[in-house]
Amino acid sequence: MTHAIVLIQAERTALATLGGALADIDGVAEAYSVTGDWDFVAILRLREHDELAEVVTGRLSQLEGIVRTRTLVAFEVYSRHDLEALFSVGQ
Repeated sequence: MTHAIVLIQAERTALATLGGALADIDGVAEAYSVTGDWDFVAILRLREHDELAEVVTGRLSQLEGIVRTRTLVAFEVYSRHDLEALFSVGQ
């Protein structure tokens, strides 16, 4: 499985609707509206590494209102939720 974080800068006119459009893309597990230099963060969870280019350049960056993106590919994933689920098996 491939995990990636995509930072998204958007046009001001797209801020109200872009979050929902991001969340509707297959492979986008979560989309957040954020403060700072970027307007949105999309968390991608993909079965195959090869899907990354299709999701980011083929679908996500083609949405109307996106100015630019920066993609960070995760080497390893650490999650308290996953660890708690692992240790709660059989309890």
